[in-house]
Amino acid sequence: MKTLVIGYGNTLRGDDGVGYRLAEAFEHWRPEVEAYPCHQLTPELAEAIAQVDRVIFVDATPPQNPHSPLVLERLVERDYPAFFTGHHSSPTALLTLTQQLYGRRPLAYAFLLPTWEMGYSEALSAIAEIGLNQGIKRLQEFLGLDGGEDGG
Repeated sequence: MKTLVIGYGNTLRGDDGVGYRLAEAFEHWRPEVEAYPCHQLTPELAEAIAQVDRVIFVDATPPQNPHSPLVLERLVERDYPAFFTGHHSSPTALLTLTQQLYGRRPLAYAFLLPTWEMGYSEALSAIAEIGLNQGIKRLQEFLGLDGGEDGG
């Protein structure tokens, strides 16, 4: 099953970049898993989404005390209009656009990682760092990967 992992967030805003960093960790894994780290979801991603069987959107949760757990949930098909503000959108709007343009809507999941702080910084907090490491392991298990950074 061909899978696309889209991790998004602002790497200059501390923990907001945790989704981006998770996607970076999967960039050179196995041929059936393609990873795309990006700063925001844009309409241009619809073409890549149309070419896979499954897409996983990875993002940071808003900071909270106590911090949130890892959340991996299936996105159910809804008839949302493709609504974009500026150059970014939500996963559901992007899925709707993919359906409209390419007639395809792969299985889709949202994977949310815990955060603690989103100030101006390129560093992750301890909470986000732990969440990132746990997220990598959880995604490996979900995708049926058994480790190995070279993917081969």
